[in-house]
Amino acid sequence: MSVRQSLLAILDRGACYGSQLRAEYERRTGATVNVGQVYTTLERLERDGLVEGAGVDDEARVLWRPTAAGRAEARAWLASASLAEGRDDVALKIALAVTLPGADVAAVVSAQRVAVRAALQATEAGGVGGDAVPAAIVRAARRARLEADLRWLDEVERLAATVEPFGLSDERPRRGRPARSTV
Repeated sequence: MSVRQSLLAILDRGACYGSQLRAEYERRTGATVNVGQVYTTLERLERDGLVEGAGVDDEARVLWRPTAAGRAEARAWLASASLAEGRDDVALKIALAVTLPGADVAAVVSAQRVAVRAALQATEAGGVGGDAVPAAIVRAARRARLEADLRWLDEVERLAATVEPFGLSDERPRRGRPARSTV
């Protein structure tokens, strides 16, 4: 989830100072964010014309509010679908392992399965805080993904059994770093 977009969406509800924004993010998502990241993100949002200063509160803390462009971006982000796309380091690691001669693919998959089961157990043990519904939503999503990961690992074992590891290709790319001079 984009911290940038999340902060904009929270600010769309009212002006906040940095630490307040951090606390709201954590309260609403159950995820932590470094206060330094919040302030750096606010600076970038200001640079991009998406937030502006809204004065100070009674304790002289700087308040931030979204600009019209910031409100539009926050609302568009909330209304759009978010798919988990991009690089999947675990899938890439296992795909690499199945092609490397001598790699213990079963051990790689087993280690991943142990980690997923431990994470699933920790998710099940998650307590209920003052904001039970948002926390339950986040836990339910994590539990569903972890359960899907276990099913995926079963499929990986079936697929891995069909792959024959292979060595380096004889084909050489045209480009490469030139050899270092020995002079």
